[in-house]
Amino acid sequence: MTSDRRQFLAGAAGLAAARKLSANDKLTYGLIAAGGRGRYLSRVFAQLGAQCVAVCDAYEPNMELALKDTPGAKKFIEHEALLAHPGIDFTVCAGPDHWHMPHLLDSIKAGKDVYTEKPLARTLAEGAQVVRTVKASGKVVQVGMQRRSAPSLHEAKAIIDKGTLGRITMAKAQWNWNTSKPLNNSPVQGELHWNRFLGSAPKRAVEPMRWRSWRVFKDYAGGNMTDQGTHLMDVVLWFTGRSVPKSAVAQGYIAKMTGAEHPDVFSAVFDHGDMLTTWTLDYANAYENGWQILLMGDEATMRLDDAGVTVWKEPWHQNLTPIAEMKAPVPMEPHIQNFLDCIKSRKQPNCTVEIAQAAVAGPHLANIAMFEGRKAKLASDLMTIS
Repeated sequence: MTSDRRQFLAGAAGLAAARKLSANDKLTYGLIAAGGRGRYLSRVFAQLGAQCVAVCDAYEPNMELALKDTPGAKKFIEHEALLAHPGIDFTVCAGPDHWHMPHLLDSIKAGKDVYTEKPLARTLAEGAQVVRTVKASGKVVQVGMQRRSAPSLHEAKAIIDKGTLGRITMAKAQWNWNTSKPLNNSPVQGELHWNRFLGSAPKRAVEPMRWRSWRVFKDYAGGNMTDQGTHLMDVVLWFTGRSVPKSAVAQGYIAKMTGAEHPDVFSAVFDHGDMLTTWTLDYANAYENGWQILLMGDEATMRLDDAGVTVWKEPWHQNLTPIAEMKAPVPMEPHIQNFLDCIKSRKQPNCTVEIAQAAVAGPHLANIAMFEGRKAKLASDLMTIS
């Protein structure tokens, strides 16, 4: 760590003594990373009564778009400068995965509560470091896995808690979208602060496709295995009460996304010890478009997807009429409202860093298995691989 960075963190922490909030106080925040996801989150925060007072991004046009929604907010290229800006209660962090840990930990060191996008961190080791730091800080950190706050999914979980499915022996998660195509490496329009985007990642000459499609490059993210997989694995662990997978095997390939490092078609199998989970993704096909999770019990089967929740009694072929059906929207507002409420109450939010660490551990493990061509096993520290 440079001396300038040490001085920033020490100074920002000193300026950021938590103020006591009344129920009617308007919370203020800084938006760190103002891409499409960040701007969407910021609009929801504003709708729920919070005020954006600062924005930063490595791409100038993103900042300008965010400032249209947040007139009067200060703009910054570097998140360190944003964190030193006075009057910020919390940060909203929506950058690439390799920035998740720095943005989160620097926000905490500056005395802020944090709403951060998933996955928790780019690697298992980073995730463990985040959990240690957040636990010691006393700060409120909500990870953006909004299914945890969706009322309809809590209703679906109650069906399982009644024992309707019996013993759940297998979970099958999938995500199909016919969206893959060669990566776009044409010049970027507008000013991009390339070295700021790279951050701690290996230095290299400008390649616009790496910025546009950072999720599919190993230096910046875990691909769709951890991106979409974090959401789905979290629901599997939450609904079944199972522990993080003990081992994983996986394989995949690049079908249409020429230029990518992570596959756009893959299959993984996770062993929880007393249940198996499969996780398949095909971005070259739209059959049953979107996400789906099947929870298969010896007394019933539950399917969750964009259409809702459906439950069939066993044996399925003799009970084709569902015994339960309901819509299951996953709105963003309840998750963000939960975070805002917890800032004032100082209670733990619906998706803690511990929950997020468990959710992404299996997908990280599957990536290791896939790229090393072996069965990968995970120790109980959620960091050590054998």
